[in-house]
Amino acid sequence: MPPPPPVLLLDVDGVLNAVGSRLPEGWRRGTYNGYVLSWDPTVVARLRELHESGRVELQWLTTWTEKADQLLAEPMGLPRGLRTHSRDDMVSTGFGGSFGGLAGWWKLAAARAVAEAEPGRRIVWIDDDLADQAEDTSEWLAANGHVLVVAPDLETGLTHAELDRVEAWLASP
Repeated sequence: MPPPPPVLLLDVDGVLNAVGSRLPEGWRRGTYNGYVLSWDPTVVARLRELHESGRVELQWLTTWTEKADQLLAEPMGLPRGLRTHSRDDMVSTGFGGSFGGLAGWWKLAAARAVAEAEPGRRIVWIDDDLADQAEDTSEWLAANGHVLVVAPDLETGLTHAELDRVEAWLASP
């Protein structure tokens, strides 16, 4: 039985939803849960293809939590029923946002929980806040070379160049 594919932990705002004010040609826009979201359907199509081809297992890691699956997946072009991680999951599993008594970022707790559930499984983590959270994440990431992080610029969102980097990493041993 082949090993499971790498997990791709996916944020929404600043990654799929670019917060720039100008809508580039070909992009789509919609209002969900009272928020206007703008996305590049060609980037989303590449993510979907990575998932459907079995090269990655997409999982939501976003403050949208279950609403990403319920409200955003289909209009954006992603499959429904992806695993969703939430802050509440971290509290119920004991990861709750503190590590050894130190406060921490709940998304780091979720990424750590994914890594600890399946040691050695490769992880791609795409979140625009990774750059801002470097102080919280740098030590853990340095100790976990099987994790690739991509921190898109929130104004432009995830780009094809960043996805090229992900695909190159996936192709490497």
